[in-house]
Amino acid sequence: MDRHEFSGLTALDAANMHLKDLQVQDRFGVQLLTYWFDYDRQTAFCLAKADSGDAVQGLHRESHGAIPTQVIEVDQSMVERFMGGIVEHKPGEPYVETAFRTILFTDMEGSTRLTQRLGDARAMALLRAHDQVIRDSVRHHRGSEVKHTGDGLMAAFLSVVGAIQSAVEIQQRLAERNDAEGPSVRVRIGLAAGEPVTERDDLFGAAVQLAARLCAKAEPGSILVSSAVRDLALGKGFTFRNRGKVRLRGFDSPMPAFEVAWTTAA
Repeated sequence: MDRHEFSGLTALDAANMHLKDLQVQDRFGVQLLTYWFDYDRQTAFCLAKADSGDAVQGLHRESHGAIPTQVIEVDQSMVERFMGGIVEHKPGEPYVETAFRTILFTDMEGSTRLTQRLGDARAMALLRAHDQVIRDSVRHHRGSEVKHTGDGLMAAFLSVVGAIQSAVEIQQRLAERNDAEGPSVRVRIGLAAGEPVTERDDLFGAAVQLAARLCAKAEPGSILVSSAVRDLALGKGFTFRNRGKVRLRGFDSPMPAFEVAWTTAA
């Protein structure tokens, strides 16, 4: 997958550039699968099958001269999970589709002690109920499950609002379940947002790492989000508590963190 940065590019311009790429792709041994063009951010991302990043660079240089700023190797199945599937568009047809995603991590409190406390059968039943609550909420808010982490899940959302709504719903449903029956289950949730190719040579590398670290930093039963998520959700009906700058493993400097205020469902 590659990343392009533009200024003043239109959807029609992007469609025409992609069409030019398709016309010469065989010459470079490249198969272009799809692309995403974000008009507001003026970025584009192309997904292609190729033997090397140099072949992708050469293709773009020959077709229209807009050289990608980065090319990274990705697993197509992981791209589909993060992006919620790959949509093929009619060549030359203008469209705008952002590759920006909000990444959500959940982590169950004390999962390693469940078996000791409850025994195998009860612990597995509790884990299945926990997973079902999270998966139902992710699907309901049009998220895509990326992977199961053992103690929780990682998911990706096209909408920042949908990701926060899902996080709140997860906490509400687990709180309701804890009130109705025992033993209780509490989870930490972390959210961060970004584009698939940035300064790290990994798919959504920076956003994934930040979301995971915020999740680890969150108190059980709470939701911590990055400043980007908070900024994009301002005016959307959420209340955020400023938790100041927190030190997160893997980050050189303290990072701003905000807690989403939520209450049990009426």
